[in-house]
Amino acid sequence: MIPELGHYALVLALLLALVQSTLPFVGAARGNLAWMEVAKPAAYGQLLMILVAFLALTWAHVVSDFSVLNVVQNSHSAKPMLYKVAGVWGNHEGSLVLWVLMLALFGAAVAYYGRNLPDTLKARVLGVQGLIGVGFLLFMLATSNPFVRVSPVPLDGNDLNPLLQDPGLAFHPPFLYLGYVGFSVAFAFAAGALIEGRVDPAWGRWVRPWTLVAWSSLTLGIAMGSWWAYYELGWGGWWFWDPVENASLMPWLAGTALAHSAIVVEKRDALKTWTILLAILTFTLSLMGTFLVRSGVLTSVHAFAVDPARGTAILVLLGLATGGSLLLYALRAGSLRVGGVFAPVSREGALVLNNLLLSTACAVVLLGTLYPLFLDVVGGAKISVGAPFFNATFLPLAVPLVAVMGVGPFLAWKRADLGGVLGRLWLAALLTAASVLWALYAHGTRPVMALVGIGMGAWAAFAALFEVAERIKLFRGPLADSWARAKGLPRGAWGTALAHAGLGIAIIGMVGTSVWRAEDIRVMRLGDTAALAGYSFSLDKVEELRVANYVTEMGTFTLRRDGRVIATLHPEQRWYPVAKMQTTEAAIHTTFVSDLYAVLGDRTEDGSGWVVRLYHHPLVPWIWFGSVIMVAGGLVSLSDRRLRVGVPARRVLPAAGPAAQPAE
Repeated sequence: MIPELGHYALVLALLLALVQSTLPFVGAARGNLAWMEVAKPAAYGQLLMILVAFLALTWAHVVSDFSVLNVVQNSHSAKPMLYKVAGVWGNHEGSLVLWVLMLALFGAAVAYYGRNLPDTLKARVLGVQGLIGVGFLLFMLATSNPFVRVSPVPLDGNDLNPLLQDPGLAFHPPFLYLGYVGFSVAFAFAAGALIEGRVDPAWGRWVRPWTLVAWSSLTLGIAMGSWWAYYELGWGGWWFWDPVENASLMPWLAGTALAHSAIVVEKRDALKTWTILLAILTFTLSLMGTFLVRSGVLTSVHAFAVDPARGTAILVLLGLATGGSLLLYALRAGSLRVGGVFAPVSREGALVLNNLLLSTACAVVLLGTLYPLFLDVVGGAKISVGAPFFNATFLPLAVPLVAVMGVGPFLAWKRADLGGVLGRLWLAALLTAASVLWALYAHGTRPVMALVGIGMGAWAAFAALFEVAERIKLFRGPLADSWARAKGLPRGAWGTALAHAGLGIAIIGMVGTSVWRAEDIRVMRLGDTAALAGYSFSLDKVEELRVANYVTEMGTFTLRRDGRVIATLHPEQRWYPVAKMQTTEAAIHTTFVSDLYAVLGDRTEDGSGWVVRLYHHPLVPWIWFGSVIMVAGGLVSLSDRRLRVGVPARRVLPAAGPAAQPAE
């Protein structure tokens, strides 16, 4: 009964989405306020219905209702409760329910927080959100119904992919989807503005908070996915340029450019058409990620589905959304009024260069990801584009991007003195040089690009710190004055500094673990000791245990340095009998500056030893530490009242007092 309730709720949600995508548009065209106002209850009702469907599917997973095919294929009665819940979105059909739930949530949020939007723009934005909902709800009900029953009812399920039975994968997809779907709001604002033929600073202010929400969520989702790959797959790597990883990186790059471009629209009434185009392309790239993991064109641990028919349906949705919005852009972008003029050396100029580099980097990733697929489709040779291509093409673009990122916040709007700005950054440059000299002293001159990378990260972090110091006039007057300025500094400024500094810290972590890591792969027997990077790993025991829905072979390593015990590590080899799949669980001892990493592999043929992989990863914790700081920067900026859904700052009126007496 409850699965049928969820199915009917999806049908009702589709009907509400149809209403939301039609009447408000007609009302906006005719100036009929009553029809425009229909968008608001339709958005709320759609959210309610999809929430009912999501809860119904969750209930089916939690109680192990094996009369539902989705539960049979992705759950098991012995599975821990966390992964029963995570199994709701750990598959194609359930992930689509989560996707449309996020979409409805953003639509309802626009309806609620957009009270100060012009009526026609609000109706059109919600109408575009409704159109997107119609497409995905139709696709789900026609090809991917999560509530299909199965008969006869099996005694138990097939279990969830063991690689997904991990806390990182339980939380990674929701944040990733929140980012993907969040950009639909910027897309809807862009389409609505094109229909109205008006983009102004108020529009830029309305777009920015939604972009920040999406960007922050996508940043966290990507970081969590990278962290999962690092410790779960047992390879010791944090990024592999996997096509599905690239599919999340591309909207992040475009979304970063969009967030910066919207600033120029708000502050200087410029870059309007570029900002509109970036909003369209960012959401298009988000839809492309949805297509890649569900089309069957890729084989990846991230892929949900391998049904070409479903992939074709999503490709049609992608084509309609992209083609329709780009056609609208081609027809209406020329009518948008050109904004303010600025000199090349200015904050606007720095943001333009920033966007050019980000867009080019995004195009490089897009080319490297899709070219092998295109070549395969046209019958060409099967090729693989991997890390060498991306490192050779992406990294040279990152160097000037980070250089400009450090200087840009110091530049004045409209026209700036570059020499004067560089002169104010002398201490940041000195600290950057000191960081490079430290890397040179600790690791030598090879590879040279490692020194460049450390310099990039240090420059981004120190320049961000000095930008705040400059604004509060630190050490140029009494500390009390600096403290007062710091408290009065807009949260948007703090958020920008945190995001830039976090990126710099993450870059240092990426460089350190990529070029200076040490590894040792060997056969170890009980009692053996291996030395690595000044540490010793002793294999004390290996035991077999049965835990929940898997059997594990768990090793015990004692980690020592200079004869002193540092930690005890327990790497595992897990066997999931229902899924008939084996996974590797690495054991990691982390410090602020490095990770010690142990992986227990297969037994030797004689059964007396195990293949063991040991790693030392310098600075790798800084990748996720920096990512968290970046997310914090986005959230701090979002808390700035000036950036919250375009609400203007309220003027505080003086309290009413006794009537003024006439002057004597």
